[in-house]
Amino acid sequence: MNKDLTVGKPETVLWKFCLPLFGSIIFQQLYNIADSLVAGKFIGENALAAVGNSYEITLIFIAFAFGSNMGCSVIVAQLFGGKRFSEMKTAVSTAFISIAVLLAVLMAFGLTMGGTLLHLIHTPEEIFADSKLYLNIYILGLPFLFFYNVSTGIFSALGDSKTPFLFLAASSTSNILVDILFVDQFHMGVAGVAWATFLCQGVSCLLALFFIFKRLAEIRTEEKNPLFSWRIFSKIVSVAVPSILQQSSISLGNIILQGVINRFGAGVIAGYSASVKLNNLVISSLTTLGNGISSYIAQNIGAGKMDRVRAGLRASLKIVWTICLPITLLYWFGAGELVRFFMNEPSDTALGTGIQFLRILSPFYFMISAKLVLDGILRGAGMMKRFMVATCADLLVRVVLSLMLAGPFGITGVWCSWPFGWAVGFILMALFYQTGLWKEKKNG
Repeated sequence: MNKDLTVGKPETVLWKFCLPLFGSIIFQQLYNIADSLVAGKFIGENALAAVGNSYEITLIFIAFAFGSNMGCSVIVAQLFGGKRFSEMKTAVSTAFISIAVLLAVLMAFGLTMGGTLLHLIHTPEEIFADSKLYLNIYILGLPFLFFYNVSTGIFSALGDSKTPFLFLAASSTSNILVDILFVDQFHMGVAGVAWATFLCQGVSCLLALFFIFKRLAEIRTEEKNPLFSWRIFSKIVSVAVPSILQQSSISLGNIILQGVINRFGAGVIAGYSASVKLNNLVISSLTTLGNGISSYIAQNIGAGKMDRVRAGLRASLKIVWTICLPITLLYWFGAGELVRFFMNEPSDTALGTGIQFLRILSPFYFMISAKLVLDGILRGAGMMKRFMVATCADLLVRVVLSLMLAGPFGITGVWCSWPFGWAVGFILMALFYQTGLWKEKKNG
């Protein structure tokens, strides 16, 4: 069901819209968590390290999927909010055609350069073969990843956050069962984990595409909309490219960080692989809530209702801080049990690494969540330069400090770089929001 986000009390509208999004990303993250969980529990610590190691490379492709999602979502939301339905349909078809071309390039790059990338991050020899196998199968499933992500962006732009939630709930639950079946019963090893994700994401993607086209067909337009528009393409690109660059820079930073972490051995890699999945569950969830806020902002800007922006900020902060409180407490006090959940008999190194990582980062979730809310507002307004500056500054601080602190303070120094980077990003975003942002938008 399509929903107009430009009417109703902002706090109520955002709660109803964002909670299904939060549920969706929880189930989306279950794909990666299930892969690591099954690899660690049913295969071994090295398999967990291999899956986690490959995951940092897959973030490159996720960056492009995320940017494509945002580019399509923001433009479609603005057109939907402005009741320009014919242009909106052209925006959807333009996005799908563009993504098909992009996919061909990315898959060719991934399949030919995957091994080189794994060598560049100093992948230990004992986990290299499994890392490469998992990565190759993941790349084969990129069409499902991309078209599903763009479909969820369109659903969000139309004010519907419940439909993708239902798809993901069923798909991710099935993924856990198929993971266990392929690994425990069919003894497929790391390949079984990867193929399970491939199949379940494929089903979810096809369902999403079917319902998107059905939903669009129900929106009547008087004129026949063209399948492709260079004008709309340029608008999508103006949002997508900065989002891709931002996410790619984060991915590149994570790859550099993974290279630093890999120097500490397989035990540290395994502990990090488990704990970073839990951390990414939080960050991805908060980022997805930011995406929902982008749809809210874009629709209201499209409708010319600028007064709802500040109310949306206040309501969004209440939502994310309400979510952060129990998660922070769980990660601080339950870190040991959460890390053990990924491994049957973790080494002292793996367990200690995972606990330390969660306890250093979790108290700062309140700060990064506020930054991600502001990210969503600037993206929804199409103000991508400021958004990129803050995010890249965050990343640069984390990478530089990790490289500087790894020597004198060991792996603890690497973990401490995260909160410093988050603080820089938050301060910049707060300044950008306050210094004439909405005055410019009103006048321009």
